Amino acid sequence: MAEVVQPESEQDTESKTEETRQRFRTEYLQESSDRYDSRDVYRLMKDDDLVEGYLTWRLHVVEDALKMIDDSFLWRKEYCVNDLTESCIPKWMFETGAVYLHGYDKEGNKLFWFKVKLHIKDAKTILDKKKYVAFWLERYSKQEPGKPLTVVFDMSESGLSNIDMDFVKYIINCFKVYYPKFLSKMIMYEMPWIMNAAWKIVKTWLGPEAISKLKFVSKSDVQTYISPEHLPPHMGGTDPFKYSYPPLPDDDFQSPISDNGPVVSEEENESKDTEPECKESLDSSFSSDLVIRPKKVNFSEDLDRGDSISRTKWVRKPQTTFKGTLINISPAEELSFGSKDTERKCLIILNNVTKNQVAFKVRTTAPEKYRVKPSNTSCEAGASVDIVVSLHGGFQASPQDRFLIMAAEMEQSAGAGSPELAQFWKEVPKTKIMEHRLRCHVLESMKPMLSPSPDSPLNSLTSSINGHSDLHTTLMQVMASNCRLEKKLDMCLWVQKVLLVLVSFIVAFSFSALYLMWTS
Repeated sequence: MAEVVQPESEQDTESKTEETRQRFRTEYLQESSDRYDSRDVYRLMKDDDLVEGYLTWRLHVVEDALKMIDDSFLWRKEYCVNDLTESCIPKWMFETGAVYLHGYDKEGNKLFWFKVKLHIKDAKTILDKKKYVAFWLERYSKQEPGKPLTVVFDMSESGLSNIDMDFVKYIINCFKVYYPKFLSKMIMYEMPWIMNAAWKIVKTWLGPEAISKLKFVSKSDVQTYISPEHLPPHMGGTDPFKYSYPPLPDDDFQSPISDNGPVVSEEENESKDTEPECKESLDSSFSSDLVIRPKKVNFSEDLDRGDSISRTKWVRKPQTTFKGTLINISPAEELSFGSKDTERKCLIILNNVTKNQVAFKVRTTAPEKYRVKPSNTSCEAGASVDIVVSLHGGFQASPQDRFLIMAAEMEQSAGAGSPELAQFWKEVPKTKIMEHRLRCHVLESMKPMLSPSPDSPLNSLTSSINGHSDLHTTLMQVMASNCRLEKKLDMCLWVQKVLLVLVSFIVAFSFSALYLMWTS
């Protein structure tokens, strides 16, 4: 009978976290001070979630977790992961579109695409390819701390020339060793039968946890894990996305809409090409010396103040806070939406922790769903701003929705009007911009609304709201199904013709044999 692993209590986890850190200092750091990147060591000593991630992946066996940390940190230093930027990777790799982040699965996990047919084994470029994968993983880990990925190996139209076992083993190690608890699932799409032998070898490299995350799918069942709107047409989906570079396609943040219409000017829309690449991770927490006693920001008119109070009166207050270099953001990680009137609005509180004025703006991946007020303004030193995010009309929140909060320090003489802010965002250097992402969480009360029973009155209401979108999706699915049926019909006709030829040949051969026997 298999041994059942009992979940660790919070006290045991804290104890093993400290034991891991202490043994890492005495058993690994004392050997050589320059064995690892000092930034990784600092994170290990300060970030409990990082240590717990290694412990959880190694079933809370400290010895195994330490070996995993050692391997991971050595790899990070060898590949200079902390310093990897877009400019470090050859441009042609981005242009091929062989690896990229785009879309979400049904659980709200980001999709990490590998187009296998675009990969050609080449010893001269393998190091750059490995750094390319590390770049994407590190970029995502900073954008979405603690959020797992779903890897999709699109093997359509691929063959033996695309198999690179060394590269595949490296990708597996990235999730098995270098980024613990990062893998949600690994979807193998349309794997050719000729690759079966290769994947039997690959399975030997995977641990039992990773093997359970492997999902082999075809066009007929890939929608079990990914909705049609996030699948390309060749997989039976309706996603119109076409890969191109530049820019990087991992995010699609746009300006949201306020209660009175778009809140950004045309000049700001023209400056979308200058969106920043610098990212802020959740371990940024060194603003204690600069924190000034928060005060509510005055929006220049008493009427504005009254409007702000009325907007936030019935909105739930956030309970967690992300401490950034320029502003503190509450909540820290996610906005929670439900079906009740009091759950269709969320409050974001920004606190300026600098001694200067800070400009900020909010962007979202679903601008048609949400109304944000204010979404582009500035905040005085030591002041705070309440931002109300509300669902519009009959739209429902989705785990795939994301919000991006951008902040940058302004000069004291800078104006705070819309034209001045638009010009400021066009001119501010990318390295001066702080970014933080929030994801959406759907409360339990909303889930029945998302899939009403056929006889429920909500079904007709939802259908009337989203009828056009559903009709378009259904039409695309019918067209895709019709295309599959046509291909099957053509195949059946071809097989029928082949069989007729074979039968004719057999009959002719039989008659010839009988004739020869009769004449002899």
